[in-house]
Amino acid sequence: MAVPGRVSVAAGDARVREMDADEFDALYARSFRRLVAQIYAMCGNFAEAQDCVQEAFVRAWDRRRVLDREQCPEAWVRTVAYRLAVSRWRRAQRALRPPDRSQLPRPVPEPDASRVELMRALDQLPADQRRAIVLFHLCDVSIRDIAVETGAPVGTVKARLSRGRAALAGLLAVSDEGSVDQERADG
Repeated sequence: MAVPGRVSVAAGDARVREMDADEFDALYARSFRRLVAQIYAMCGNFAEAQDCVQEAFVRAWDRRRVLDREQCPEAWVRTVAYRLAVSRWRRAQRALRPPDRSQLPRPVPEPDASRVELMRALDQLPADQRRAIVLFHLCDVSIRDIAVETGAPVGTVKARLSRGRAALAGLLAVSDEGSVDQERADG
């Protein structure tokens, strides 16, 4: 607890007379109702004004040792309470606005049957072939850039692409034939 009338040095080397707990209680008792009325007049909501002034006093309590009792600490509390009211009002206004369409998550389309079949076929390829095919065909990466990214020679990347395509063609033809055979059996 600070000694009444004790002078201390606060931020910026300004001489400040510390406010002790009794002085703070006196400030609260004489100012609370007046500040609530003032903030109510500024924001138009009595309950909000009470909440904001109360929060401002909580913040002032934490700063009571650097609040200069001779420099109108009530003004500091009023300013903080007003800023809190404005912040709450802005938050409430933002909540009432329709959401920004650019911030909404885009719906993910359900995969169609061909995509599911392609993913199953890719799963059956060796990892190097699969990576080369995905980089080249889905990511539009050049063969030279794939070679740099994977650390493999250009010729090896070309071979992986060729073998991977051949394997995919065989796997997808088998699944297409299977679906055709299934349709014949159903029909």
